[in-house]
This record gives sequence, structure tokens and C-alpha cells, in this order.
Amino acid sequence: MPSLVPPVLPPGTLAKTAQPVLPADGGLTLRPWQPSDAPAVVAAFRDPAIQQWHRRRADSEDEARDWIARWRATWHAETDAHWAVVDTATDALVGRAALRCLALSEGQADAGYWTLPAARGRGVAAHAVAAMAAWALHAVGFHRLELQHSVANLASCRVAAKTGFALEGTRRSALRHPDAWHDMHLHARLAPNA
Repeated sequence: MPSLVPPVLPPGTLAKTAQPVLPADGGLTLRPWQPSDAPAVVAAFRDPAIQQWHRRRADSEDEARDWIARWRATWHAETDAHWAVVDTATDALVGRAALRCLALSEGQADAGYWTLPAARGRGVAAHAVAAMAAWALHAVGFHRLELQHSVANLASCRVAAKTGFALEGTRRSALRHPDAWHDMHLHARLAPNA
């Protein structure tokens, strides 16, 4: 059945090019994941703060390399876009930024991120999300980016506010974390012409 509404972004928008490297403020760079990042991924998912707000763990470097391979493949499948957030000078991993649940036809995606313990307090998540959102909304042409977090995750609420994601409401008992079901804040950022 033909659609009355043209796609915001046609199929192939991302897959026709290599995943970009994105500069970010704070001496940071967002780059595609590499297999050599596996030890840092394992270390990240052993961190209690990351475990508190995420639903998975990495038990081995082999498992982390499998994740990285899948993260890289999602770019060409146009389902997700995952970046390693690194120190520009040293290429040391400091965090992760991702656009998940890509819906090119609707021009929408969900923002996600985490920061390694040693890099916290430097604005890593905010710098990474700002760079990723600017690329998605301005360079690519996404219409809407959403950012969701547990209402108990005050640090993520600050990241959303700092990066221009307006609070739209609370989704009650919307996501189960390791400890319980959590109410989730829903934030969104729209394209400049929206």
C-alpha cells in the first residue's frame, strides 16, 4: 500500500557512507568501536553505577568483542549507531554514545550513553550527547531524538537538560532495571525547523 507521507530519511541514508568520527567539546572524539576496545567495555559493565542503570553485563572480552561487532553492524543495517567516546589526545575510552531504535522513515531515534568512572565529573556524557545530537539533527536530518532515563537517575536528567532535551513527561513503570520497575522521564530534542 503506498504511503501518503514521504520518509523523513530514505533507506540508505546511513549505510551508503562509513560511520563518521565526530569531534566533541572537552577534548573528546566519538569514533566507531574497535575490537581492541573490548577490555574497556568489560570494565565499564563491571562498574556498579553502569550496572544500576543498564540491563546487561559483559562477562568476558570475547563477549564484549561480539557486542562491538554487532554495534558496528547496526550502522550498515541502519538500526542503531554506536560510538566509543575517547580522549582525543590519547584515544583512551571514556564512555559510550549511541542512537538506538533508528526509524529513518520517521526521522526518529533514542539517545543512550554511559561514562567510565575515571572520566565522571568532566561533562563527558553531555559533550558526547551534544555532538551526537548536533550531527543527527543538523548534518543528517533527523526530526526528533528522544532520551529516556529512570526518574531516580538525576545525573542523566542533568545531561538531558544541558544538551537541549526538553522534559516531556513521565512514563510510569516503563522499564525494569535490576532492582525493580522504574518510572522513566521522557526528554526530546527536535530539529531546528520543527
